[in-house]
Amino acid sequence: MEFVVLPDNQDGAAVGRALLPDPEQAKVVTHASGRPWIMGTWSAEDILTVSLGRKNLILLGCFTTTSAQLLRSLSASGDVTALDVFLRSVPGSHYAIASFDGEIRVQGSLSGVREVFYATIDGVTCAADRPDTLAAGIGGGVDERVLAGHLLSYRPWPLSGRPVWRGVECLAPGHYLRIRPDGSHRAVRWWAPPPAELTLAEGARRVRGALEGAAAARSRNSPALGCDLSGGMDSTSLAFLTYRQEGCGRLVTVRREALDAAHDDARWAQRAAASLPDAESVVLTAKELPLSFTGQLAYDDDLEAPYPWSRVKAVAAHVARQLADHGVSLQLTGHGGDELFSPAPSFYHALARSEGLRSVRHLRAARSMYRWPLGAMVRNLLRAPSYPQWLATASTSLTLPVGGPTEPFTGWGAHPRLPSWATPEAVELTAGLLREAAIEKTSPYAPEAVQHELLEGVRQCGAKIRLTDRLTSRSGVAYHAPFLDDQVVDAALSVRLADRVSVERAKPVLADAMRGVVPDALLGRTTKGEASAEVYAGVRRHKAELLALTEDMRLARLGLVDGTAVRAALLTPHAMSRTFIPVVTTLACESWLRSVETARTRVRRQQGAA
Repeated sequence: MEFVVLPDNQDGAAVGRALLPDPEQAKVVTHASGRPWIMGTWSAEDILTVSLGRKNLILLGCFTTTSAQLLRSLSASGDVTALDVFLRSVPGSHYAIASFDGEIRVQGSLSGVREVFYATIDGVTCAADRPDTLAAGIGGGVDERVLAGHLLSYRPWPLSGRPVWRGVECLAPGHYLRIRPDGSHRAVRWWAPPPAELTLAEGARRVRGALEGAAAARSRNSPALGCDLSGGMDSTSLAFLTYRQEGCGRLVTVRREALDAAHDDARWAQRAAASLPDAESVVLTAKELPLSFTGQLAYDDDLEAPYPWSRVKAVAAHVARQLADHGVSLQLTGHGGDELFSPAPSFYHALARSEGLRSVRHLRAARSMYRWPLGAMVRNLLRAPSYPQWLATASTSLTLPVGGPTEPFTGWGAHPRLPSWATPEAVELTAGLLREAAIEKTSPYAPEAVQHELLEGVRQCGAKIRLTDRLTSRSGVAYHAPFLDDQVVDAALSVRLADRVSVERAKPVLADAMRGVVPDALLGRTTKGEASAEVYAGVRRHKAELLALTEDMRLARLGLVDGTAVRAALLTPHAMSRTFIPVVTTLACESWLRSVETARTRVRRQQGAA
């Protein structure tokens, strides 16, 4: 799927033809005036459109609603602002685009899986599903300040909301873009995080209903669905929910074998598969799967941003091809479940403040799990900075070593870090962005720190799913994360803090939501596999290609990294895979920059040939 949204005027029509790489092959939906409104490519099953006089409404993506329901919503809505309630009620993951007599509303998803980017081109505002499309229209290059932020251990808001292309912006979660016929625009809030007040029983019912709606949206028009079945609670829940859907055709579960013999995912996945007797099971052996870091030197034509999961992009592409061979066109993944139902370490800061002495038992368990010294834990509990204060502190701690057990865990989370090979210029660029955000008193995603951090995790995951979907879609297989649907995210945020965590079991909200759907034995798993063996094996096999990325580094040309130091970090043994993560992040940025460079060279050659 690829599209641009154009204002209802002559300038908008001209811009649309210039933006798309092959406008003659693009599908076009028009305003009531007859001018181009939406131009792009999409599948027939991914779009639902209705018109009523000079009012039009389109859904792009996956959803469970009908033309009749859309028409009723149009009839009851006097302008685009009146669509809020109806759009909240539609399960799935989709864009909503409306045009009321030339007044446009463009809305994505809370997680950013369906992100809305926009830019002013030739005096008019245009929106699109990817920023590089818009950047090409304004001649916008790479924003080195934002790119430096991609070297961070993670990019906090508002850095995470800044596209790496100059002149392009993206919406904050819970907002839609309103474009007037004259091409002007403004962002309008349509959603705010709900109060965390539902009991465990109430929250579990709401989460289950939202997940059932998410599964139903994927089952619509899907004769064959693929579903990851790693053995974890998240993917297992999706497999059983999908299996129960009346409209679901064939269900093909897929499991990847681990290199580590001690990894117990396989045992749990086999137990789950035994309870899905009519589902087809695909097991990909460790020998047939590409190793981590395969294809790091290959050109990638998705130029939105560095791909955080670049280490396993060859694996994702391979799985998609295998599913395509089995007739599957949509793959479900359990990503997003951890972000919603496994509290981050800083969660306990909020729990202590909301529950007082009742939180002591949970704090003891957390202290044991995260190995926090008692004094450090107490000092951290006493800290309660505002979000701008947290950003200001983050700007001063970018080069400090990670503190391990003594790392602060205020409700806004741990402060991000830059790798040791980041140049002083990169440090100052990133610190400057954080300082600016602090001075501007940037509002967090939610007033409550714990809700903000949950949404932060959801947004980080959503960006990865968005890029992965484009990768797997090249093989004809869409990549969906139902846990990141708006209704599921809203339901998870609604549960009381005290009911989100348990010292006896993992993910109590999800476990109770799936009671009666997933066998109880599978909901009781307390272990979790990890992939360090894959990291080490991939580095050994592809060391030459990875070292090639450290030669004449484009990041070094921009003054952002010390290439010699990156090379040394790649050659240095790492006792823990965690210490290798900054290397992976840096090489992902380098690989992306080389793809941008290649794309520019191709354009120049084509222009020269013309």
